Amino acid sequence: MKFIRQSFEQFTIAYQLIRWTIILIPLSLIVGTLVALFLWLLEYVTEYRYDHEWLLYFLPLAGVGIYFIYKEFGGKSEAGNNLIMDEIHEPGGGVPARMAPLVLLTTIITHLFGGSAGREGTAVQIGGSMANFLGRRMRLKQADVRILLMTGIAAGFGAVFGTPLTGAVFALEVLAIGVIRYDALIPCLIAAIFADIVCGAWGIHHTHYQILFHEAKPSLFHFIHFDLLLLAKVIVSGVAFGLASFTFSTCMRNIKKYAKQFIRPAWLIPAIGGIIIILLCWLLGTHDYLGLGVTASNESGVSIVAAFTNGYVPTWAWFWKLLFTAITLGMGFKGGEVTPLFFIGATLGVTIAGLVGAPPDLFAGLGFIAVFAGATNTPIACTLMGIELFGTEHALYFAVACFTAYYFSGHAGIYSAQRVAVSKK
Repeated sequence: MKFIRQSFEQFTIAYQLIRWTIILIPLSLIVGTLVALFLWLLEYVTEYRYDHEWLLYFLPLAGVGIYFIYKEFGGKSEAGNNLIMDEIHEPGGGVPARMAPLVLLTTIITHLFGGSAGREGTAVQIGGSMANFLGRRMRLKQADVRILLMTGIAAGFGAVFGTPLTGAVFALEVLAIGVIRYDALIPCLIAAIFADIVCGAWGIHHTHYQILFHEAKPSLFHFIHFDLLLLAKVIVSGVAFGLASFTFSTCMRNIKKYAKQFIRPAWLIPAIGGIIIILLCWLLGTHDYLGLGVTASNESGVSIVAAFTNGYVPTWAWFWKLLFTAITLGMGFKGGEVTPLFFIGATLGVTIAGLVGAPPDLFAGLGFIAVFAGATNTPIACTLMGIELFGTEHALYFAVACFTAYYFSGHAGIYSAQRVAVSKK
């Protein structure tokens, strides 16, 4: 009887696996295709802005336009990623399908006119809204819709960065600090892999970052397979990355809070935010801190790619990108936070490497993933991202940097709907 029960359990597992695969194929096709469209449009408008820098002067008007688009059509969609996370925690009215086209359009507007924002938030909202739409159409149970929302997060994240394993674990880890939700483990992995394949099938290519540093084998102790001094430097840098994460999250939250408190009427908030961005560009004499920051409009500009290839960036580049992004997103423009966090981390990593005498490309990679880990409280997903993007050679340093940043970022994070399941204290 025990053998029969165990065999029946395996058949049930196989049935659920096949069932979820069938459910997730249409979701992955839709999300992968929409993310591919989004990335293509994003690349197009970025290049167009490079060639027409005068577009920046219309950023305040673009912000006002975004405000009225959401006021007229947005409804609950205004809450963005937090709405999806709240719906997973406590199912309620659902996630509107119009969230996907609204966030895609308004993120493109933000980037066209020079707002400093990312792309992860848009991809996650596309995934979450399409998941909820399909779940309702298929008349799935509430518990299944909840899992489907998690797969939407995984699909959007995995496709937009070309990191399906990271996308799957991110969707499981981001909901609550200190806990990973295993009930959606396989569905999230399936969705992230399929969506990434679909996105790639449309001809989308992701930026390739490379760490050229190769560690010499330690000769003092044969049983230690890493550089103890370098590890100590990584720990110190992890503390700095965590503090940068905390600073970004706190700064963006306070800008949003006080802007709503002191600026009336509400449509003036993005207008003033756009004016501040323009003034900062005048003050610094550069447009390098606008947009995604993956590349710059000129070869000598500051960017994520430059952090990996040049070995030098301005000392305060990380701070300026932090400020530009906190103002952009805190004052009503749309887009994600993650790619700017990559910029902040990579440039801060190069600066720290110069101070402590460490390999700049390695520390650019460590900052790239660790600041993200601290700001989203997802150290495991970010360690896996390091492996997916840079290879396995420095996996130990990736983990140490991400875990350290996670603890030193405190309980602040970029997602207000993220719950504290296990305190860091």
